[in-house]
Amino acid sequence: GIKDSESRPWRDLFRKAILQPGLPQDFALQTVQEAIKPQKHTKLVQDENQLLENILRTLLQELVSAAVQSGEEIMQYGQSVADGESTEGQIPRLLDIVLYLCEKEHVEGGMIFQLLEDLTEMSTMRNCKDVFGYIESKQDTLGKPELFARGKLVMLRTCNQLLRRLSKANDVVFCGRIIMFLAHFFPLSERSAVNIKGVFNTSNETNYEKEAPDGKRNLLIYLCFCSYNQAQVPSEHLFSGISIDFNFYKTFWSLQEYFSNPASLTLAPAKWHKFTSCLMVVLDTFEAQPLSDEEGNANNLEDEASTFSIKYLTSSKLMGLEAPGKSDKDLPSETLKEELKTCEDRVKKLLTVTPPKGEEFLRSIEHILERERNWVWWKRDGCPPFEKQPIEKKSVQDGAKKRRPRWRLGNKELSQLWKWADQNP
Repeated sequence: GIKDSESRPWRDLFRKAILQPGLPQDFALQTVQEAIKPQKHTKLVQDENQLLENILRTLLQELVSAAVQSGEEIMQYGQSVADGESTEGQIPRLLDIVLYLCEKEHVEGGMIFQLLEDLTEMSTMRNCKDVFGYIESKQDTLGKPELFARGKLVMLRTCNQLLRRLSKANDVVFCGRIIMFLAHFFPLSERSAVNIKGVFNTSNETNYEKEAPDGKRNLLIYLCFCSYNQAQVPSEHLFSGISIDFNFYKTFWSLQEYFSNPASLTLAPAKWHKFTSCLMVVLDTFEAQPLSDEEGNANNLEDEASTFSIKYLTSSKLMGLEAPGKSDKDLPSETLKEELKTCEDRVKKLLTVTPPKGEEFLRSIEHILERERNWVWWKRDGCPPFEKQPIEKKSVQDGAKKRRPRWRLGNKELSQLWKWADQNP
């Protein structure tokens, strides 16, 4: 490696380049030639690429550190106003220069991806949104086959690291942007995103109350707690409620521990028996308290879309409100034993009679489970690609060359026979 003092003059050259006006193609290659003095003049060899990458990564780190010390957002650091318009920040300017060099193959194509990974690792989540916005703005260039092939694994690692840092509950939009970006570049059959081993998200824990509030075993649940989902509660229903046993509350939410990691049920017979006994208690309770169409419609919100919740609140005070709901009754996805098949039939029956639109909801669940089964089988078979190649368009000239010959009597044999008959009367 080179010492910091030795590389500083080269970093200063790139600092000057960042501040230059004009497009990167006007000065980017000249700056590299002045700093590195490459053997092939316009294309760096391996050692020269490594030297340049080390210089740029160090310069990027210095720029981020300076931005943090100044209190500015890193992607806006160094902006100035010229002729009434704000200029680009120093870090986006540096990235533009490197992206141009990579695109024109003056330097190794993976260099820009390495700098982007370094930048996201050095940035806070707030700054990462700006960094990713830059990535999205350059996706047409980054996605070129000759460029993306060199850095797709680095980009995949960068995006996955960002997803791990984000909250799935609070950063839904940002997570979606990252996933859509990956889906734009990687084919559907890309193995790196399909969870080959089928690992469950065991970190998705459901927190619920382990002890009864105020020592009471039975709780009177008032519909005024509907305010947690902005429901408009009629005054005549304000003090109507459902009596819920606290033991049932704990039993109901304890099932989420098994649903988040179904594979653990097969490790110990005692755990499987505990799961089935808890499930029977829940099913018996739901079957003993059927919900009529009138009751279902009374608690239904005006906006039907808001009744489908991906994560229920687990307060014991809300148990009576959620018990008649339908979104939280998870169906077992495996039929490992015959008794599970019996439970599945009971759950389907309960969903069918749960208003409103119980049958429609059940059909949606069955459709989702069918897709999951197909997904599992596809992974089991080694994730064979299923993209269909576009049909080649044949030019008109090619078609004219292959045009079938015309015969007097429709085909070659009949024409020859007729000709022979004329010649041999």
